Amino acid sequence: MIKECAKRKLIITSFALLVFFITLSFPKAEEEIKNVTISYNSGNAWPIYLLDNSSFVARTSMIVQNKETIELAKEVIEILTIDHAKSEYIPSVFTPVIPKDTEILSIDIQDKALKINFNKNFLNVPPESSEKMIECLIYSLTEIEGVDGVILYVEGELLEKVPNTEIKLPTILTRDIGVNKTYDVKNLKETTKTTVYYIAKEENISYYVPVTLLSNNDKDKVEIIIERLKSKPNEQTNLMSYLNASTELTNYEILEKEVTLSFNDYLYEGLANEELKEEVKYSISLSMMDTLNVETVTFLE
Repeated sequence: MIKECAKRKLIITSFALLVFFITLSFPKAEEEIKNVTISYNSGNAWPIYLLDNSSFVARTSMIVQNKETIELAKEVIEILTIDHAKSEYIPSVFTPVIPKDTEILSIDIQDKALKINFNKNFLNVPPESSEKMIECLIYSLTEIEGVDGVILYVEGELLEKVPNTEIKLPTILTRDIGVNKTYDVKNLKETTKTTVYYIAKEENISYYVPVTLLSNNDKDKVEIIIERLKSKPNEQTNLMSYLNASTELTNYEILEKEVTLSFNDYLYEGLANEELKEEVKYSISLSMMDTLNVETVTFLE
């Protein structure tokens, strides 16, 4: 009986090992399927600036497949182009701005400036949308590491004005052009430019809208950002900020590429969940990084 039990166990064990080795003989086919799936879903979420339904230049993110500077720049431009193949992936609350059938004739980078030569279709933009188009393009492309500015050409000719307007453009376009600009100036001397990122919500989608304020305000830019985020920019817009009106900046330090911020106890006052707290910190951080040209924002608790 003992021998019979031992024999039965041996047979069962041998059969289990046989199944195991048979399973091992098919790893490559299964691995290939997994690799295809991983490759298909392994794109990077990348910041893109598109028009929202209120005609604001808005910051959202799209999945991109390229990482190399030139190829990534081409992909970003494709996303910004009307009726391009990638348009179907854009959320419904946003619209691309570069005219249909716009093509890149050449693209290169030199001294951290992208040189892009478009065909003449780039000029087929309504005057009321043309400045927004330039803002979307420059803000999207300067998200790419190593790209500080963009030089635009059309059919080999330097673009010196916003298309179909008399608004002059500098040769190298950087974020200094501003975005969704508002003005509070009494004179053109000593003008301060501060960009503040507000939150907008539409169709259950949250996103950020940068607004550049040009003013004669002599306050420090860090103080201006906090002051602006404590109040609604305009009652006629859907822009908002969750920063409590009692929030006070108690101290801050600006280093070469970093700013550290200290606040009183009201920074998160009235915020019911972590998501809202993160939106407050993100609004402040985006505003500081854009305005002060820093890479890191640290909140001291």
